[in-house]
Amino acid sequence: MFKNTVKKLLETALIERSDLFLIDFSIQGDNQIKVIIDGDNGVLVEDCMFVSRAIEHNLDREEQDFSLEVMSAGATAPLVNTRQYKKHLNRVLSVKTTSEQIEGTLTEATDNNIILEWKVREPKPIGKGKVTVKKQANIAYENIVEAKVMIKF
Repeated sequence: MFKNTVKKLLETALIERSDLFLIDFSIQGDNQIKVIIDGDNGVLVEDCMFVSRAIEHNLDREEQDFSLEVMSAGATAPLVNTRQYKKHLNRVLSVKTTSEQIEGTLTEATDNNIILEWKVREPKPIGKGKVTVKKQANIAYENIVEAKVMIKF
């Protein structure tokens, strides 16, 4: 019952702020509420405070003792929501599929799949030497085991 109440409060907050979306939500046995959110334009501390207040201010501590933690998805956390892919267009991703590992620039993210592009040096078809070839992979979300944004400095 407590979990359902918290979930409804969380859903209401995310409806009010449609630029934010849920990555993970859990309640541990001792009523430790943990919420991880992301946003189409990133997540600010104020966004976490908004979600925290939307939950905390509508629960009665006299009735139920709890702790609440609201945080953003970390920069190194794997992408789990299709909206996250759209947010990271033109960034380099490392994508592990059911059959291979690919690192490339995310050029497109639809509702069903992503397209990665990268360059590779291959032997010339005729003669000696190598030529740079542009490769592309169209990957369906259901084939992605893990995808991470590669942070480059």
